[in-house]
Amino acid sequence: MKTVALGTQGLKVGRIGLGCMGMSDFYGTTDEAESIATIHRALELGVDFFDTSDMYGPWTNERLLGKALRGRRERAVVATKFGIVRGEDGSFQGVNSRPEYVRSACDASLARLGIDHIDLYYQHRVDPSVAIEDTVGAMADLVRAGKVRWLGLSEASPRTIRRAHAVHPISALQSEYSLWTRDVEAEIIPTLRELGIGFVPYSPLGRGFLTGAFNDAVDLRPGDSRLMQPRFQEENIDRNRAIVRALQDMAARKGITAAQLALAWVLAQGDDVAPIPGTKRRKYLEENVGADRVTLTPGDLAQLDEIAPPGAAAGNRYPDWAMMTIDR
Repeated sequence: MKTVALGTQGLKVGRIGLGCMGMSDFYGTTDEAESIATIHRALELGVDFFDTSDMYGPWTNERLLGKALRGRRERAVVATKFGIVRGEDGSFQGVNSRPEYVRSACDASLARLGIDHIDLYYQHRVDPSVAIEDTVGAMADLVRAGKVRWLGLSEASPRTIRRAHAVHPISALQSEYSLWTRDVEAEIIPTLRELGIGFVPYSPLGRGFLTGAFNDAVDLRPGDSRLMQPRFQEENIDRNRAIVRALQDMAARKGITAAQLALAWVLAQGDDVAPIPGTKRRKYLEENVGADRVTLTPGDLAQLDEIAPPGAAAGNRYPDWAMMTIDR
């Protein structure tokens, strides 16, 4: 697999990573054995960039990834996140980026992962009650202590990114980006490139929607968080299906899948971009990794711009309460 540099501090990863969230939380039933087999298969295929968070599960996803990487740690770049607080019952209890919390959260993540350092440590959401300079200062202390190698932010605004980067170099920003979520193109991506910060798109397949999995009928099991998301609601889904049908038609003409086409589009956005499509099954992992071999022509990219221009998707990407946590 081709590699990309994230930031200018030496972090290099395979340009298609693996988002591990769904292996433990949010997307219905889980299967630990298949999830571990998927992580092992990812390593075989050249995937080395694994994304988790303390809030996935909560806490169980880090343990799962640590278990899967036991004996294989040297082959993996481990990214995890702090800042979204959940209770023992899974309830969401707000955000916390106070310096003392940053330090304790890192120690807890290291213990769950069973490793001596985190490669890429993200602030999961910006905490409006704590100056970003204080949070990144605490994160920088973790780098100096050898507990963390590189720093990242998630869903941060250009202003916050600049302030954070002035305290300590930020290697990567993780935010949602796909053919149906393109708002980062206006200001955020230009800011990253000006500062030399890499970009890690999450949900590059639109939470599975762009694969065509929900093209004919929405078949989500109870407990799947997508049931709450506006783009999967009845009032929006027909318009969004039209985008997917056009992707499927184009993909069929190219002899690839809609998922591979959507991922190839993200990869074509720059050599500083490393998407982390999530899956908990080997067959979808193998399909996603196949996007590394897809080349899109300027004509292909122009056609995709016509199919899914910025703002094409109907409905917000999160419910209103969750959109309130996005830094603006």
